[in-house]
Amino acid sequence: MSVKVRPYRNGGWEVDIQFRLPDGKRYRQRCRAPVETKTGAVRWGQDRERHLLQHGPEQKKKEAPTLKEFAPKFLENYAKADRHKPSGTASKESILRIHLVPVLGGQKLDAITNAKVQQLKLHLHDKSPKTVNNVLATLSVLLKTAVEWELIKQLPCAIRLLPVERQDAAFHDFDAYERLLDAARSIDWRTYVIALLGGEGGLRVGEIVALEWADIDLERRQISVRHSDWRGQLTSPKNGRGRFVAMTERVATALRKHRHLRSSRVLCLDDGKPITRQGAWSRVRYAAIRANVPTGVHILRHTFCSHLVMRGAAMRAVQELVGHQDLTMTQRYSHLSPAALVDTIRLLESRVAESGRGEILETAENGARNSVGVGRGRTKGPA
Repeated sequence: MSVKVRPYRNGGWEVDIQFRLPDGKRYRQRCRAPVETKTGAVRWGQDRERHLLQHGPEQKKKEAPTLKEFAPKFLENYAKADRHKPSGTASKESILRIHLVPVLGGQKLDAITNAKVQQLKLHLHDKSPKTVNNVLATLSVLLKTAVEWELIKQLPCAIRLLPVERQDAAFHDFDAYERLLDAARSIDWRTYVIALLGGEGGLRVGEIVALEWADIDLERRQISVRHSDWRGQLTSPKNGRGRFVAMTERVATALRKHRHLRSSRVLCLDDGKPITRQGAWSRVRYAAIRANVPTGVHILRHTFCSHLVMRGAAMRAVQELVGHQDLTMTQRYSHLSPAALVDTIRLLESRVAESGRGEILETAENGARNSVGVGRGRTKGPA
């Protein structure tokens, strides 16, 4: 152990402290003494030496990476390492590349303050609240991961999502759905089967194109939904939940009639290549234009839920059939048609009729009471 003091050319004293650490390594620290005299510098150096011996050398503060530096590691060691679905990983990569890195890429992770988050929201002012919330959710997960990996000590900001208004999901009423099926049948059997699987099976478009003949039990009239196709990759269905769906007579008849050996997939081209999600969407769009109804494959799923509820199906049963993780999602997808609303209002008319009968009975009862009262009065009078 030693403390040496040397004068600087421009005044002041340099303190040079050297000693061995408990692990045998030599440690040296040179710094400027905060005093003006040599004696004071020696004393300050000795106090500094005792402090270092008791508490050990100060650890260098680990510098937090920037968001741009951390983004690739986040995707690789978080999303891919935890085996997130390819669609989810691609979504995070897109959000980072398009929204987060251009705005916050140069910021250190521990320097992303509440003010920076508000600037990000302002930058996304032309986006829908749902899109903004997806961006904020990705940023939140990224920062929490950085805390778990001890790259930053704590979350540097509070991320508050935007309120999102509940929007009614579009669906085909009964007549529109039948027109769509007629139009789909006139195009080809593939379009017809896609429309049936969506409208009477509640399958998502990825589940429709991933459906294999091994998943179909025509004898029991049951479909096993085990996979979803995303850009040619087979993954588990959304929320990781497989399910069984019973086939209607029309679905079973169509699948039985158009069964083939060209591919293990139910829906394929003439050369055996599977139909893509985009291909399925294009076919249904063409049929919808012909039938003069709203376009979209997912509208068929909304239609499936809505038609079941309109016919009195229990919400919990619908939830199981479509594979929703939360019952509130099923309630969002299920609506009543104007005709059903009219029938509901008519319940009030029947109630009025019942109320009218009730008044007649009540009047009769009152009359009886009055007659009894008069009789009592007469009996009591002569007495």
